[in-house]
Amino acid sequence: MLKVRTYNAISVKGLERFSLDSYEVASEINTPDAFMLRSHVLSEDDLPASLRAIGRAGAGTNNVPVAACTARGIPVFNAPGANANAVKELVLTGMLLSCRGIVNGIAYANSLSDMTDSKEMAKKLEAEKKRFKGEEIKGKTLGVVGLGAIGSLVAEMALQLGMNVVGYDPALSVEAAWRLPSDVQRMDNLSSLLGKSDFVSLHLPVLEATRNLINRDTLASAKKGLRILNFAREQIVDTASVVEALDAGKIDRYITDFPTPELINRDDVIPMPHIGASTGEAEDNCAIMVADQLQSFLENGNIKNSVNFPATQLDRTPDTVRLAIANNNVPKILSSILALLADSEINVVDMINKSRADIAYSLIDVDTKPEDSVLEAIMTLDGVINLNVI
Repeated sequence: MLKVRTYNAISVKGLERFSLDSYEVASEINTPDAFMLRSHVLSEDDLPASLRAIGRAGAGTNNVPVAACTARGIPVFNAPGANANAVKELVLTGMLLSCRGIVNGIAYANSLSDMTDSKEMAKKLEAEKKRFKGEEIKGKTLGVVGLGAIGSLVAEMALQLGMNVVGYDPALSVEAAWRLPSDVQRMDNLSSLLGKSDFVSLHLPVLEATRNLINRDTLASAKKGLRILNFAREQIVDTASVVEALDAGKIDRYITDFPTPELINRDDVIPMPHIGASTGEAEDNCAIMVADQLQSFLENGNIKNSVNFPATQLDRTPDTVRLAIANNNVPKILSSILALLADSEINVVDMINKSRADIAYSLIDVDTKPEDSVLEAIMTLDGVINLNVI
């Protein structure tokens, strides 16, 4: 029986994807085949010898020691796009809150709790409503930084609302380019986007290239009155630089899902408690996607939506044994594996080999289960990281 250890409160709809006949799923398992988690932070010391895979029910994996997992031959799965609609809707909320007097208006209305005369209250509200006059987003320009699953949805939404949309993504994939609405104007660099935009929405992972991407230097190019929305990751924005720009009147509002002490109780900051993906639908979608990916890997070795392993899919040939092998991406390892199988008169029925950066991964279907001595010989090859017989 395969064992999955869970952290955090995983959606029941995701957990129900694991068959009770084949899986034990619980929060207390000593020798798990897989972890399934949301925001729980793992360290390298938390990875038991039995662990074969990790599923993160969300997009970001900065709470997982990915490099250590790669070194161990453990694929880390995530759920890109599963929470995209939830984040998209919150971005819209943030834009509206930032340009209409909604927050202050609600606070003012609630401050009239001592009034008992409805006509007098209506008169007072009518007289004071000019204090909360805002502006519409129609006709304004939204800059979207990061044009993946969430960014493309945000761009499409803004176009439907009558906004102009410009986008910047230095690593735009072919798949994302196809998904992107044709009316989005691609910008060559971040400075050009910041100088053209009334709003900027960030949708990037945390990488060395994106850490503190919004900083004093990049903000120097910003259009005066810019409103920045960060529902991606705290580390993409240098908070001190944003506070400095707010104090100087360079930017008008900062709307963030990642409050820090210096952002609290500022009229020009709208802080939210990391609720970008906190909808029941998003949690269900993420859990279902990751559960299905873990099952496909544990039962067939297939890999989809891994942040550290290549996408690898091989239809299962009936009456075969599958070898799933992870190794360093260097020459001759695959040929050495195949030679060992051939020397043992084991026929290869089907196979696939993929690589990603420093890691290579193979699925090999053979007509006979290799003897333990053959498996041990494969494992002793220089560069082989791990081997699972499925």
